[in-house]
Amino acid sequence: MPQRLDKWLMEKHGVSRTRAASLIDKGLVVCPGRKLKNALRLSEAEFARCQVTIPPVEKTALKAENIPLNIIYEDADLIVIHKPAGLVVHPACGNLTGTLVNALLYHCRDLSGINGQERPGIVHRIDKDTAGLLVAAKNDTAHKFLGRQFEQHTITRKYLALASGNIVKDYGTISGNLNRSQQDRKKIAVVSSGGKKAVTHYTVLKRFNSMTLIEAVLETGRTHQIRAHLAYIGHPLIGDPVYNEAYKNKNSQQCLIAYKLGFKHPRTKKYLEFTAELPEWAQK
Repeated sequence: MPQRLDKWLMEKHGVSRTRAASLIDKGLVVCPGRKLKNALRLSEAEFARCQVTIPPVEKTALKAENIPLNIIYEDADLIVIHKPAGLVVHPACGNLTGTLVNALLYHCRDLSGINGQERPGIVHRIDKDTAGLLVAAKNDTAHKFLGRQFEQHTITRKYLALASGNIVKDYGTISGNLNRSQQDRKKIAVVSSGGKKAVTHYTVLKRFNSMTLIEAVLETGRTHQIRAHLAYIGHPLIGDPVYNEAYKNKNSQQCLIAYKLGFKHPRTKKYLEFTAELPEWAQK
């Protein structure tokens, strides 16, 4: 069955979608007789003829910084961190210091280079203002193995969220493609056409007078997914200054935590699962 080239690169070589696009754009993926682009679908026979060159990892220009890390687990292949709210995962334009990557560079001798020199070790992300568990890879083999689990949705990722109002149904699924909002570029919005598929499953854990504590499980992992989906159904996150008008322009902390993370270890193949220490709002 034909498959998209970028998706094949992600699955076969364990790279991110951004990295896959970069390899294609730079001509590092070659298939005789075909002009390649991200969305091009190729047959298995054509993929067998593809030649992929992944350049050696460049020495990063990023600085290691002695930023304290809450390390939940660590071995020669990976490290599991409880990221605090407010900490950016990796550097971006105009924000090259004070990130989780800078902290990892200080703490770890080696990190995987699959996602390039600006994202060493980073297999997945959580939003800056979301606290919770995150795993980083110390070598490319571990990165590829973990990356495949994320791509195949076999990773356990569970969140706790405190939503405004009373969510009537005990459990449900929120489906709606997400894209950058045309009205407010700081927001991600559910769109009627285009965008990326996003699915959030939720279970109500406890109801209060004007709030509902839920557990959310992501079928997809999009930017601001839980926050945007909760706002879409009329129950925006407590403390969220972007999606909840009650907290607009207020210095508040959003009540969302990635509290459970589980995966197969890349070396031992044993399943590991970790649970974060819960904030006070999640212990209600």
